[in-house]
Amino acid sequence: MPNILLTRIDNRLIHGQVGVTWSSHLGANLVLVANDEVAEDDVRQNLMDMVLPETVETRFFSLEKTINVIHKAADRQKIFIVVETPQDLLTLVKGGVPIKKANVGNMHYEEGKEQISSTVSVTEDDKKTFQELDKLGIELDLRGVPDEKGGDIMKLL
Repeated sequence: MPNILLTRIDNRLIHGQVGVTWSSHLGANLVLVANDEVAEDDVRQNLMDMVLPETVETRFFSLEKTINVIHKAADRQKIFIVVETPQDLLTLVKGGVPIKKANVGNMHYEEGKEQISSTVSVTEDDKKTFQELDKLGIELDLRGVPDEKGGDIMKLL
């Protein structure tokens, strides 16, 4: 069983909050970005790598590769998974990645989205995806940083 400490939805993927604050708080030694586009983009990977402390490794896998290899993770790997969207999270869960809890951190506002918190805006599809994740028993904790008081995103939908 892979040692997944937490999975975070953040459309920015790895940045200061994820790279320093969350990985340190969790004690993660591996940040796995599960994202089809970034898995193929060396420039974005290099930019994200610069944010992390040297003690934290990174992997940039497609969603399919994450599903296929996560169960081969070594016991010593303390894994923090970062995905871009709730749909990506649902793909991983349905693919058998043993995720029980997810942090909903940042989903930018744009035209056609409803802002439900200061850092999270959702479409109707996002709402349906969160509802499906909730039915699958995934705990969905809304918070930007670890020392913030979290909340159940389902109460805001």
